[in-house]
Amino acid sequence: MADPSDKLRTVICLGDIHGYLTKLLNLWSNLQSQIDPDSFNTATIIFLGDYCDRGPDTRKVIDFLISLPKRYPNQKHVFLSGNHEFAFAGFIGVLVGEFEAKETWKEYADNEEIEGWYKGEGYEKMHLQGRIWGGWFDVAQGIDCKGSIFDAAPTFGSYGVSHGSSELMKVVPEDHKKFLADVVWVHEEDDVCIETQEGVKHCKLIAVHAGLEKGKNVREQLEFLKAKDVSVPQVTGLSGRKNVWDIPEELTETIVVSGHHGKLHIEGLRLIIDEGGGLEGNPLAAIVLPSMKIVRDTDNLS
Repeated sequence: MADPSDKLRTVICLGDIHGYLTKLLNLWSNLQSQIDPDSFNTATIIFLGDYCDRGPDTRKVIDFLISLPKRYPNQKHVFLSGNHEFAFAGFIGVLVGEFEAKETWKEYADNEEIEGWYKGEGYEKMHLQGRIWGGWFDVAQGIDCKGSIFDAAPTFGSYGVSHGSSELMKVVPEDHKKFLADVVWVHEEDDVCIETQEGVKHCKLIAVHAGLEKGKNVREQLEFLKAKDVSVPQVTGLSGRKNVWDIPEELTETIVVSGHHGKLHIEGLRLIIDEGGGLEGNPLAAIVLPSMKIVRDTDNLS
């Protein structure tokens, strides 16, 4: 009989939830029924960020995420920060580290009016991303936003306050503030297995919400992300687009997994798992390693 310790460990990477509790619960249930109990209950589960905004249930989504370590004590849970959590944390004042608020505004000052940066109570000490998140985007620009360019109004609503209200800082529970302060910007795993046409490959895995920049030293990028340096106006690893789409050339035998991009894209070891994109009609997806199986909230399992 095979030694059970020889079994390859299961790693699940779960895409951007964006406040959709029902999708999250359905996806969780489908993962549970499609993965054998031993593997599921000891899995490493990496949440790829963007838990808030767009959908109606941010508060309940965060409650669910916070409950997991007690409910599944043998799983390992990793909660990455997305650009949306960074901004939410910036608004309620729980970013960890020192920054000069006005220094974060300078580079983008020309956008203040169009993006309708927050100017209410406490704005003088607020990080740029928090001001944009809690502001009112000028709908005359032809983009339909829920409050701000981050679509943050449903998050305010989930805590029982109106969009842009400084009351949010008082009503977000302490355990939610701790969750937002503790989310990591990057996560690394050694010896993650992945099934390929050539057989099972043993790889390193790097999980980061948007990705890593090509043409820049990877070690320096990882050190910056691990340090969670909040003094910059925005974090490319959390909010980049085309510049973080590909795997940097210097990384070999390394899976790079992200959400953020509003697409499901699997190319070699580059995994982008964001089929939902925060849109109500799109599914919420996860990828299961080593099998590379995609599981969705919409899978019809009897």
